[in-house]
Amino acid sequence: MRNPSLGLYIHIPWCVQKCPYCDFNSHGLKSSLPENEYVAHLLDDLAIDAARVKGREITSIFIGGGTPSLFSAESIATLLDGVKQRVALSERAEITLEANPGTVEAGRFDGYAQAGVNRISMGIQSFQNHHLKALGRIHDTDQASRAITLAKAAPLNSFNVDLMHGLPDQSISNALDDLDRAIAMSPRHLSWYQLTIEPNTPFYSKPPELPDDDILWEIQSQGHKRLKAAGFEQYEISGYSQAGFQCQHNLNYWRFGDYLGIGCGAHGKITDINSGEIVRTVKVKHPRGYMDIARPYLDTSSTVEKEDLAFEFFMNRFRLVEPCPKQDFTDFTGQTLSSQELAELSKAREQGLIEESELHWQVTAKGRRYLNSLLSAFV
Repeated sequence: MRNPSLGLYIHIPWCVQKCPYCDFNSHGLKSSLPENEYVAHLLDDLAIDAARVKGREITSIFIGGGTPSLFSAESIATLLDGVKQRVALSERAEITLEANPGTVEAGRFDGYAQAGVNRISMGIQSFQNHHLKALGRIHDTDQASRAITLAKAAPLNSFNVDLMHGLPDQSISNALDDLDRAIAMSPRHLSWYQLTIEPNTPFYSKPPELPDDDILWEIQSQGHKRLKAAGFEQYEISGYSQAGFQCQHNLNYWRFGDYLGIGCGAHGKITDINSGEIVRTVKVKHPRGYMDIARPYLDTSSTVEKEDLAFEFFMNRFRLVEPCPKQDFTDFTGQTLSSQELAELSKAREQGLIEESELHWQVTAKGRRYLNSLLSAFV
């Protein structure tokens, strides 16, 4: 068993208002932001977790939310400086910050870059005002375009555009118009994903009318062709990038890497090669509880059961287009596949869901389309 790569996820839970489709741990802003207080707690949280990963180097940081771009560049600088004092951070680390077009202004991205951020992920979702309104977004079409222009001009290595399709009452041409507009703005990375209705959201209790499966498939099929023609390669289910600009933090997730998770409700995964265990952690969810000095930051900690390792490993690895080295399963889980699990992989190969060589497995386009069916064999 050997240690995989190690990332750091930092959660900032506040947003201007919560979107009706969002099931992330986010909270609408009702008063002033406790920036200084929260950053101090994040760094205390990290100092505790750092003991779990002594001697290991952080290769990527992702600051997500919520809306991290509500925080000032000065607060992000304090945060990242504090991170460097508590853990070993690679000089080549990818450092991503999520931003909402409605919360940025001229110079904000320059400030984030000076703080150490080298990648921005922009939550655009649509370039059409009626869709943005239906999704509960606080920005409009003009703000979306302006925010991308600002990100392009900032001294960043890369920026990502988050774009949704399968929106309420969305036609094929309507969805492709959004995609064409995003492509025309030349991002290095595009996260292009279908709107799904998640439990415990307003959309779940009062679902909007979404396009049918035939329309959704046509959107995905035509959109994939347009992205490929524009020089974007699909490297995971909803991730497309120009060559060399894949999101390294997300790649680490899907390669079954480790990550510390700090902040409200943040999840972590840590491998302990001495005990042979993989531990998953979850921090206290609500900001009030998280910043209560009388409580620990850690809410729950659990060891992944050996019988669940195959499902967890393939649930991540089969999101990726790249081949999966067979040795990675043993190296990163400390286990070997059972005869039953090997038989399920053989069956998946016969069904055209995966391809297999002596050293690799690789999910096919059909396998990505029917990923839930493929993974159900390991449950």
